[in-house]
Amino acid sequence: MNPIAQFTPKEPILFNPIDLLNPEYFAQSAETLYARISPLYSADEACWMSQLLPLAKPSDSERDAATEQTRQLVEYVRNDGKAVKMVDSLLLEYSLDTQEGILLMSLAEALIRVPDNYTADALIRDKMSVADWKKHLKDDNGFIVNASTWGMMMTGRVVSIDSDTTASKFLDRMTKKMGEPVIRSAMQKAMRIMGHQFVLGETIEEANKNSQPYRNKGYTYSFDMLGEAAITHRDAEKYFNDYLHAVKSTAHIKVKEGMPKPSVSIKLSALHPRYEASQESQVMGLLRQRCLLLIEAAREVNVDISIDAEEADRLEISLKLFESLYRDDATAGWDGLGLVVQGYSKRALAVFAWIARLAKEVGDRIPLRLVKGAYWDTEIKLAQQRGLSGYPVWTRKEGTDTAYLACARFLLSEHLRGLIWPQFATHNAHTLASIMTMSAHRDFEFQRLHGMGDALYDHILQAYHIPVRIYAPVGAHKDLLPYLVRRLLENGANSSFVHQLLDKSYPVDKLTIHPYDKLLTNDYLYNPDIPLPLDIYGARRASFSPNIFVESQWHPFKAAIDKQLEKTWSATSIIAGQAVSASEMKDKPSAIDSGVNVHRIRAPWNHKVIAGTVDYATADIARQAIDNAVAGQQEWQAVSAFERANILRQIANLYEENYAEFMALCQVEAGKTIQDSIDEIKEAVDFCRFYADEAERLNKISYEMTDLNGHQSKQVYKARGTFVCISPWNFPLAIYTGQIVAALAAGNTVVAKPAEQTSLIAHFAAQLMYQAGIPVQALQLVMGAGDVGGALCASDTISGVIFTGSTQTAQRINQSLNNHPQANGQLPILIAETGGQNAMITDSTALPEQVVRDAVMSAFGSAGQRCSACRILCVQEEVADELIELLQGNMAELVVGNPLSIATDVGPVIDSEAKKSLEAHIARMTAEPTAKILAQTPMSSSSEIHQDAATFVLPTAIEVKSIDVIGGEHFGPILHVLRYKARDLDKLINAINATGFGLTLGIHSRIENIAEHIERHVVVGNTYVNRNQIGAVVNVQPFGGCGLSGTGPKAGGPHYVARLMKLEAATVNPASIMSQNNHTQAVTQTELA
Repeated sequence: MNPIAQFTPKEPILFNPIDLLNPEYFAQSAETLYARISPLYSADEACWMSQLLPLAKPSDSERDAATEQTRQLVEYVRNDGKAVKMVDSLLLEYSLDTQEGILLMSLAEALIRVPDNYTADALIRDKMSVADWKKHLKDDNGFIVNASTWGMMMTGRVVSIDSDTTASKFLDRMTKKMGEPVIRSAMQKAMRIMGHQFVLGETIEEANKNSQPYRNKGYTYSFDMLGEAAITHRDAEKYFNDYLHAVKSTAHIKVKEGMPKPSVSIKLSALHPRYEASQESQVMGLLRQRCLLLIEAAREVNVDISIDAEEADRLEISLKLFESLYRDDATAGWDGLGLVVQGYSKRALAVFAWIARLAKEVGDRIPLRLVKGAYWDTEIKLAQQRGLSGYPVWTRKEGTDTAYLACARFLLSEHLRGLIWPQFATHNAHTLASIMTMSAHRDFEFQRLHGMGDALYDHILQAYHIPVRIYAPVGAHKDLLPYLVRRLLENGANSSFVHQLLDKSYPVDKLTIHPYDKLLTNDYLYNPDIPLPLDIYGARRASFSPNIFVESQWHPFKAAIDKQLEKTWSATSIIAGQAVSASEMKDKPSAIDSGVNVHRIRAPWNHKVIAGTVDYATADIARQAIDNAVAGQQEWQAVSAFERANILRQIANLYEENYAEFMALCQVEAGKTIQDSIDEIKEAVDFCRFYADEAERLNKISYEMTDLNGHQSKQVYKARGTFVCISPWNFPLAIYTGQIVAALAAGNTVVAKPAEQTSLIAHFAAQLMYQAGIPVQALQLVMGAGDVGGALCASDTISGVIFTGSTQTAQRINQSLNNHPQANGQLPILIAETGGQNAMITDSTALPEQVVRDAVMSAFGSAGQRCSACRILCVQEEVADELIELLQGNMAELVVGNPLSIATDVGPVIDSEAKKSLEAHIARMTAEPTAKILAQTPMSSSSEIHQDAATFVLPTAIEVKSIDVIGGEHFGPILHVLRYKARDLDKLINAINATGFGLTLGIHSRIENIAEHIERHVVVGNTYVNRNQIGAVVNVQPFGGCGLSGTGPKAGGPHYVARLMKLEAATVNPASIMSQNNHTQAVTQTELA
């Protein structure tokens, strides 16, 4: 059964939306209605939207009224000479479809937090030198636009600007005339002016003062304390205290009589660093306690609390928390606990139905804020990256608007009055008009953002007397980033209604079209330009993953894994399709563990758990495997590329059908966490499908030539022969599979020697390969340790070796191959991917929280057992203390323990030998005068395993004075931290290059010129900018290094399979030369290499 059928709901739509308008629907229990939420997570968009349409469909009178009202609102706003101001004017002038708009956002996001002048000047120069700021300085612009532009122009009045002056030349002239300090000061002032427009006040007291003019007009407020996604408990405690202070201070903020009381919006991610579905015990523990304290304080001073919406992965855990709070005695008889729901979510309507039932059961009115949603881009990209079955959000803007109105119609239902207080957050004039026309009452409010939509909502207040609440951020400008980015992404593009409303050149008639009507003019209810996550590579299907943060997918997935965990496995070598036991060949009994050949595999996280047994091969078996593979090579090569490709695709399908068993094996034998196991399987599947495509692509390539005598010849790709594939334990399925299927795709036969620590995974995968159609002559499997690998590499009949492992072993294999040429005198080829002393360089423009998240994931994910893992975090001196403090706090939040638990972040290292080596390095660094232990994460308090019965190494951060003191690669959860001076960047680059390794590099900087400079000069295979440096995706980020890190070509790239083939002469049919000319390619040095 395919994995989507196994792990996603077969019938995700469990109710008819139109039934929600019937009060009798809510005779069903809250538990029943809750069960209808999760299945809709990635429901088929066309199917679910078609069911929502009747609820959103306007009557003729509603459509006509909404159209006329929208026209009046648009004309009123455009005729108001003061309408376009503050944030509106900034977004209108600096739209994100202009280069200046993007650069302005980048500059505003980074400049204020940069502490050192050297980097600040570099950032200004980087953003200023590539755009045309002059065109934005106009007489009719508002103060904020011209203030920002003046900053960009560095007080342009001082130096005349002619039409031929480029931004770069202008900046040079200004620097010479005024000096960098003056320019820097002007820029910083401009950024603060801009930031001030987005923030109501830096403190709640300042916000109280600044909001008075609006409250006099009749507005009420919801205060949002800036800062979110705490990554340490210290952050969370600060945000909690900020919220508590805001609640108490809001009690003194008065609004006009009859207006809803002010409220404070809280972000749960700000109140706990592990607000995640996988950390439910922490969410329902400390986070719940903090929420109750805020609720008690708010209730005491008569201030509402509203829980903000965040990413889709957090919805279901937030609903559990909300219900627990709502049913608590602390909220009994209080109607001040509200919730925000995103209209772009496919689950929104089901959430509202469940909340309505809760309100009916408990009896306390619930304020519900309906927003369009601010994380759309993130949700789309995450779904694609993970390989989900669908999207959690609508893919058309008019789809979101239609779903929003469907939700609104339900919230305005007569039978919900007194149970729900609807709050409609929108800047879309048509949405406003539609809500007002579809409602038979006025028991609701509108909400707008601070600094946006003043003229529109002033008119709503005066003409319609509907309450309006301003959602206003409060806090320091340095905390503005997440809010600013969301606002710009929501409203900064030309397609946004906000932009179109203010743009007088945009036809009013287009703004009055009902989204329901606009949606139905499309050929499809979904957006065909946004392919489903599994279809983003076109004909090549992407690998699938269930979403473990969504109950309707996690529960069946976990149940399937648990069933497989009841098994034990066994593995032997497979020669010519037959299991071969070294013990049996010796014709004597073998006691497990005491014998030479049969070994018991123990789970690295608990040595009492036996995964199974493995029968190691001998050198004789290894040579037998080589002989069989060589003998079967011609037969496999004769199989067409098309057929070979189809077999590889079938391997991918079988891997996905056996997802749960692979998960169990990865967790028990390799000690991988749940997410790491998923990533492992996905990469293996991607290798199969990509190399299948490569087999077909290379088969079509031919090089035709005519010599001076007119003789024609043609060269085509052919298999080389037999390859030995030696794979590591850290990616026991992905790299193992990638090596084998690449060689098989090329038409070579394979002798596979997996790492002895993970033989069970390899054996199960090989069985599926045979099941998919790989002939028994084409693939031989040999179990064993290094001595078996040595025997395989000493053969003079192999054409090459594909190896992933240590640099030292690769060097020994290379020497062995040099000593054993083939019969034709040619040396076998070696493709080796080895270790890395991988660095991440971060300067003072980088966002510290992002750096820490990425460094921690890169260093400690997979217990640091990745070739690509970050080993050295290089931090600019001026921000090192702050960043190290964040690193220490974030490491304290890691959960180290049993990888079977969804809560675990870091599992064990592979075996006792690895543990001993890593702990020896930590001990050496502890004694080293130039090093200092910064942090070490303890075992999880819930872990029941004693360290002596497992191979855990505690995640450790060590500050060092130089790279030299580290002494090579340490393959585990150890991160070294090195300070550097900005002016010494090139010295740092030279030190990184001097290690001799060249695998991965991370760069965190908002200065493109610096990022490019580092990328050009550090010699590595893969560079990652402003993200983590692990998790290369097949054919998206081909992976491989240089120097001591490998030979190339990169795995998962366009040259890998070709390297496993050779160009040979083929017979040319002269009559077909002309017809084939269009299908031939010129010979290139790269392809022939």
